Amino acid sequence: MTNISVSGPAIPVSLERSSLGVTLRNAMIITRREVRDSLRDWRIIGPILALTFFFPFIAQFFANQLTGFVANYGASIIADRSIPFLLMIVGFFPISISLVIALETFVGEKERRTLEPLLSTPLTNTELYVGKSVAAMIPPLLASYGGMSVYLMSLVLGSLQWRPPGGLVVQIVLLTTVQALVMVTGAVVISSQTTSTRSANLLASFIIIPMAGMIWLESAIMFLAPDAESPNGIGALWAIIAGMSVVVLLLLRLGNSVFNREELLGRQIDSIDLRRWFRRVWRQVRAVGGKGLPATSPWGWYRHSVPASLGRLKGAAGVTALVFLAALIAGVVIGLQPQWRLPLPQGASLTHTAGGIGDASALVFGSGGALSIVMQNWRILALASLLAVFSFGSMALVITPMVYLVIGYVMTQFALAGYNPALLVPALAVHGIIEIPVILVATACALKLGAVITRPPKRQTVGQAWTVAFSDAVKLWLGIILPGLVLAALIETCVTPAVVQALLGG
Repeated sequence: MTNISVSGPAIPVSLERSSLGVTLRNAMIITRREVRDSLRDWRIIGPILALTFFFPFIAQFFANQLTGFVANYGASIIADRSIPFLLMIVGFFPISISLVIALETFVGEKERRTLEPLLSTPLTNTELYVGKSVAAMIPPLLASYGGMSVYLMSLVLGSLQWRPPGGLVVQIVLLTTVQALVMVTGAVVISSQTTSTRSANLLASFIIIPMAGMIWLESAIMFLAPDAESPNGIGALWAIIAGMSVVVLLLLRLGNSVFNREELLGRQIDSIDLRRWFRRVWRQVRAVGGKGLPATSPWGWYRHSVPASLGRLKGAAGVTALVFLAALIAGVVIGLQPQWRLPLPQGASLTHTAGGIGDASALVFGSGGALSIVMQNWRILALASLLAVFSFGSMALVITPMVYLVIGYVMTQFALAGYNPALLVPALAVHGIIEIPVILVATACALKLGAVITRPPKRQTVGQAWTVAFSDAVKLWLGIILPGLVLAALIETCVTPAVVQALLGG
C-alpha cells in the first residue's frame, strides 16, 4: 500500500486496481481538489454567479416583452414556443462561459508548473483523467441548473404565470446536461493534447461551433415540432438526447485512450509535418505484406494489399450490413402506416405505376447518364465519409442507409397496391449486385475512419491507428469503390433499362 496526499489527508491507494469502485474512489480525490481550487478563484466564480442569477432575469424580461408584442398580432403561439427555448438558452450560457475551466484542466496546470507533482502520484492514467473530467463538469452544471431554476421560478411566480409541460422541462434539463457533458469532455480531450492555453482556446471553436448548430436545430424543433404540446415531450429531442449521450461516452473513452502522462510532460510544442504524413499514407497505400514493401504490379496489389485492407474492415462491415438491413425493414414498417401510404391506382398497369414511382424517385436519387449517377453516388459517399470523421463514424450510418429505407418503402407500396414487389428485384439486382457491396465497403471505411480513435488497436497510438484506417480508405477508394461505382453506373444506364423493359413486357 502507498499513501498519497493531494491537498488533503493521506489516503491509502493500492497500486493494483481492477474494480470500478476503487477507480472512481481514487478519481474523486482529484475531483475534490479541483473543485476546491475552482471555488477559491473569484475570477471563475464571479462570472458563473452573474450568469446564474442575472441572465435569467434578462431572459424573463425578454419573454414578457415578446408575449405582449405578439399578443397584439394574434401570434401567441410564438411566445409560448419561445419560453422553453429561452429556458434552454439560460442553461446553455453558463456552460459556454465555464468551458475555460475544462480547457485549462491539464494544459493550464502545465503552464503554471503544478502538473508535475500531480502526475507523480501512483494514481493511474484513468483515475487522473476521470477525476479531472468530473471536476470540470461540476461548476458548469451547477451554474446551469441554478440559472434554469431561477428562470423557472420567475416564470411560474411572475406575471406570466407559465405552467410548463413536465415532459418538456425534463427534456430541456437533460439536453442541457448532455450538452454540458459533450462540451466539457471535448474540452478536456483538447486540454490533454495541446501544449498551451492559447492553442486550447483556439481549438475550442471546434466545440462551440457544432454546439451552436445543435442549439439552432433544437430551437427549430421546439418551434416546428407537431408534438410540441405533448406531455411526454418532443420525440425528436429524445433522439438528440440519446445521440449526445453516446457522444459523451465516446469522448470519455477517446480522452482516456489518448491520455498519457509521459507525453503530456514531454511535449513542448505542437508540430505537424503534413508532407511526411502524406508520404507515410502513400507508402501504406502501396504496401504489400506485413513488411510494408511496395507492390511491384497492379495484380500483386489487388491480390495481396486490397484483401488485407478488406480484412481489417470485418467488424465495421458487419455493423454496416446490420444497419442497412434495419433501414430496409424500417422502410417496410413506415410504408405499412396508413398515413404514409401512396395513393397508387389499383387497376392501372404495372408499367404506368412504375413510371410514376420512377418520376418521384428521380427527385431523391437524381437522373441522367452514367456520369451523373457516378457523381451522385460519389457525393453521398464522400459526404458520409467526411462527416463520419467528426462524428465517430455515426453519420456514415445515417446518410447511406436512407437509400435502403426508400427501397423498403417503395416495395411496400407496390405490395399494398396489389402488385408483386418481387418484380422490382431484378431491376435492382442487375446493377445492385455491384453497387450494394461497393456502398457497403465505402460506408464501412467511413465508420472505421471515425470510430477507430475511440479504441485504437493494441500497440498503436490514436494517430497511428487513424493513419492506417485512412490509408486503407484511400486504397479501397482507388481499388474498389471508384471503379465499382463507374461499372455499376454503366450497367444501370445500359443494361438495367433493357431488363426492366423486358420484365414489364414493353
